[in-house]
Amino acid sequence: MADIYLTNSLTRKKELFVPSDPKNVGMYTCGPTVYQYAHIGNFRTYVMADVLLRLLGYNSFSVRYVMNITDVGHLTGDNLGDADLGEDRIETSAKKEGKTAGDIARHYTEAFLGDMELLNIKKPWQMTKATRHIPEQMGLIAKIEEKGLAYKVSDGIYFDTVKYEKQTGKKYGELSTLDEIKSGARVGENKEKKNPRDFALWKFSKVSGERQMEWNSPWGLGFPGWHIECSAMSMKYLGESFDIHFGGEDLRSTHHPNEIAQSEAATSKKFVKYWLHSAFLLVDSKKMSKSLGNYYRVGDLVKKGIDPMALRYLYLSAHYRDPLNFTEKSIAFAQNTYDRLRSIVAG
Repeated sequence: MADIYLTNSLTRKKELFVPSDPKNVGMYTCGPTVYQYAHIGNFRTYVMADVLLRLLGYNSFSVRYVMNITDVGHLTGDNLGDADLGEDRIETSAKKEGKTAGDIARHYTEAFLGDMELLNIKKPWQMTKATRHIPEQMGLIAKIEEKGLAYKVSDGIYFDTVKYEKQTGKKYGELSTLDEIKSGARVGENKEKKNPRDFALWKFSKVSGERQMEWNSPWGLGFPGWHIECSAMSMKYLGESFDIHFGGEDLRSTHHPNEIAQSEAATSKKFVKYWLHSAFLLVDSKKMSKSLGNYYRVGDLVKKGIDPMALRYLYLSAHYRDPLNFTEKSIAFAQNTYDRLRSIVAG
């Protein structure tokens, strides 16, 4: 068995991988919010997590690999500076497409699984849907509330980051690359929050029946905040502490710090030992965007005659923590190189 070194985003250091159990590894990757098709930028993270999964298996580790499917609670405000504001992405997509929220989630989940197969990504041991783990999320919120670290305002139940720091002696947001985690950067901030950094654990429905997805809870009719699902589901299947958490670098600023805070607040244990984050995929040196016309799905490349495995090869041509630029030239080079390698292997 060879030594494996991982660059831990939490410590900012390259560290020798030492799992809690010598033979068994717990690994979690933040999966897609299934309100639209996943694009090739998203899949860079999932391919790199798959590479790590295969590396661990090659080194004789038994890996319990979990990935979530976010099918409720991820609000549009996340793109504008505050994940606790805006409309639910699934509900918004359902209204736009004239379908039910359940139909939207199923359709885009199936599309995601199909693209995973095209890219030869191993299906995780558990793919967990947020809507199927509402009791677990409520249970975790209740534990946080018992510790005195949750409070109620008019639109929901929030996590108290300042009290968390005082009560536990831990610094909130150590994982983040931001000097100070803030909220409401470009959208109207919730003035009822005790601190701008506080985040929603449970959101209330404004009017009963206005949403397709809402549940009765000890705090009122509503739905879970985005961050709580990953803590609840990962701990259900991997335990209160586990080895590796993978995700895109966009989650490093607030989503993952919130996971750490709420999880360790509830359990008083270290949540995750190693945090790994993959860098963005650029298209012609620009951020991928539908408005720029540079938004590609795996299927879009297939229509252009590009083998999905050539895209996988392109992902592997750069270090996962470095930005990678997708261009017509780079994908053509990857296709040609992949074709040559396949010919060599075929003899």
